[in-house]
Amino acid sequence: MDIETIRTFLVLSNTKNFTRTAEQLFIAQSTVTNRISELEKELNISLFARTNRSVELTPEGEQFLIYAEKVIELTDSSLAEISSFHKFENHLRIGSSDSIYDGHLAPIILEHQKHYPNDALKISIGLSSHLLEQLQNDIFDVVFTYLPLNKSQFHCEIYKQDTMVLVTDIQNKKYAKGIRQHELLEESYLMCNFALQDVGQFIRSIFPKYHQFSLEIDDCSKIVPFLLGQNNYTFLPQDMATPYVLEKKLRVIPLLDFQTPVINCYIIGKKSKMKLWKELFL
Repeated sequence: MDIETIRTFLVLSNTKNFTRTAEQLFIAQSTVTNRISELEKELNISLFARTNRSVELTPEGEQFLIYAEKVIELTDSSLAEISSFHKFENHLRIGSSDSIYDGHLAPIILEHQKHYPNDALKISIGLSSHLLEQLQNDIFDVVFTYLPLNKSQFHCEIYKQDTMVLVTDIQNKKYAKGIRQHELLEESYLMCNFALQDVGQFIRSIFPKYHQFSLEIDDCSKIVPFLLGQNNYTFLPQDMATPYVLEKKLRVIPLLDFQTPVINCYIIGKKSKMKLWKELFL
């Protein structure tokens, strides 16, 4: 099983068509067919269910897809790091939740790059659960998540604590003196699913069970455009909301009869590279 065969499998699982796969990879269609056939023989399973016009992953193919994605991601990351060894003194692969990056990391990384141009930083944004999985698969050296990880080969500690604030467009003057919990139920609330454990559960508990939101998104940096110029409401981490408040784009609504729990965000890193990431972030 070689890397090019695994790449071919990934492209075919996406296009679901041998001809389009061959075109994307700039190889003959027969090469695609042969690679997939040899891979299935080696694994002794059927990866694709074939029809006249397309192919679909079998249940076994779905399982192999998870493995293949990890192999390619790790291979590409490792080769990129190896090829840059002669150019940079230090290498650090960083994963972060979007709101932690926007609220805390971006200015630190920008300042670091100005003073340490010989450090190579590779930054990826993702969901906390995925970041932890990738850290344990050696895709990252350090991650910033809303979920802790307690394993002997990693160091985990609280990085920042933040509070959630209720925000709306600056021109929306309703609830200028504050809002009560039952009043929020009557408004157009946009749900940002932060996967913040207690915080996420708290926000959902405000609304009736199975409540349908007009918009639900798992990337809070993408929810702001849906607030601007409209009478919508959402909770954001205070550090993320502050720039929009200072720019007079959003305003914070005081909570009168309820309060949100504190958000813990964690820095979790490989102990083997602890000196480098601690110097940068702690």
